[in-house]
Amino acid sequence: MMKFFLIIFFSVISLHAKSEKLKLGVVGLTHTHVHWILGYPENEDFEVVGYVEPNLELATRYANQYNISLDLVYSTLEEMLAVQKVDAVAAFGTIYDHLAVVQECAPRGIHVMVEKPLAVNLNHAKKMAALAKKHNVHLITNYETTWYPSNIKANELLKAGKIGDLRKIIVNDGHRGPKKIGVNEEFLEWLTDPIDNGGGAITDFGCYGANLSTWIHNGKKPLSVTANTQQLQKENNPKVDDEAIIILDYGSSNAILQPSWNWPIGRKDMEIYGLTGAIFADNKNDLRIRIAEGYDGYSEEKIKLEDRKYPYADPFTFFAGVINGTIEVKPFDLSSIENNIIVIEILDAARKSAKTGKRVYLK
Repeated sequence: MMKFFLIIFFSVISLHAKSEKLKLGVVGLTHTHVHWILGYPENEDFEVVGYVEPNLELATRYANQYNISLDLVYSTLEEMLAVQKVDAVAAFGTIYDHLAVVQECAPRGIHVMVEKPLAVNLNHAKKMAALAKKHNVHLITNYETTWYPSNIKANELLKAGKIGDLRKIIVNDGHRGPKKIGVNEEFLEWLTDPIDNGGGAITDFGCYGANLSTWIHNGKKPLSVTANTQQLQKENNPKVDDEAIIILDYGSSNAILQPSWNWPIGRKDMEIYGLTGAIFADNKNDLRIRIAEGYDGYSEEKIKLEDRKYPYADPFTFFAGVINGTIEVKPFDLSSIENNIIVIEILDAARKSAKTGKRVYLK
């Protein structure tokens, strides 16, 4: 009888905990990925209790667009935290500001999710990771491609031996360039700044491939990084690169990352080559599998995948699940600190290689 009552008691406690929505703060509105949360429908997992944005004109514009009360907009993070009880924050400001957000939130026990990449350099990234560990808070990095079912399925097929042992990954990411696609001025100002963004296309889109390659290689770091950058649109990107090629040497395999602000058509796709075939994640939902036949022949299977299911469909329900304990972020998962520390190490090495013209060996 006592066991029966204990089961009922803990069931009630569990239901009560689930009914309490996560109180989320949004820090910064200049990153245009913020529209994902601004337009987010009413849900059971979280509620946004405050927005931090010192640019009142920008804040007012978005508040009007999404019917948000300006009473929920604060000019500084400190001001919001003094007024609102916040469980977690999502950062949509400059990449350089990610460290300051963690410095302010982690000691208060507030969990943090940042937009990709984790940090502008390895020094910032290590400080952020140390703070998260010290104060026992979650620190995750959001990439749009994490929620692509094509990437998830591609890795599952590779691990199942569908195309034999891994030999090469090619990741292509980018678009025509921030100015050409009409990025708003508030975003453009720091996206094309080497300090606030940590670089140009090499940072903005190079991080996607580094993240996916680290995940597919199960957290293994490349032995070396070789990179070349170009500035093909000096009139639009006077301070930063807009074209990059990054080669990662893993010994028995390699990865070629092609981040660019010069693609004629926007893309986020990946190719995985094994000893007996290849997998093409053409976009979010389309996947092709080619199995080699003879010298240059192959059989091909095309798969149309449905979007990932709750709570893995987007970063916000995922973040809520991580915080409430229903989702475990394993080492070297796409969102994990461990993975994203390596991402920044790769990007630091890539920038160094491009600058010196030499291959950079990782420790």
